[in-house]
Amino acid sequence: MIKAYIMPSCPDCAYLLDQFDERFTVIDIGSHVKLLKEFIALRDNDEHFVELKKEGKLGIPCFVREDGTISLSPEDFGLESRKEEQPKP
Repeated sequence: MIKAYIMPSCPDCAYLLDQFDERFTVIDIGSHVKLLKEFIALRDNDEHFVELKKEGKLGIPCFVREDGTISLSPEDFGLESRKEEQPKP
């Protein structure tokens, strides 16, 4: 199973909710402090998050494969990312 760390109030995560299938264990880090701490421990100890933290970003959605490798790209799993809205002129 692929762990998908998300928070439904995050627009990028919310966009993915209908795309998850049986390959994923969806972990809502906002549903319990234990899950939030689990994600923060992961984030604080992995190089994937270094630049994101500098930019003040949380790093969700985050995907962890069974072998422990991390990806921040939904496309790595056949999912479609939310398109960023273009600023209105």
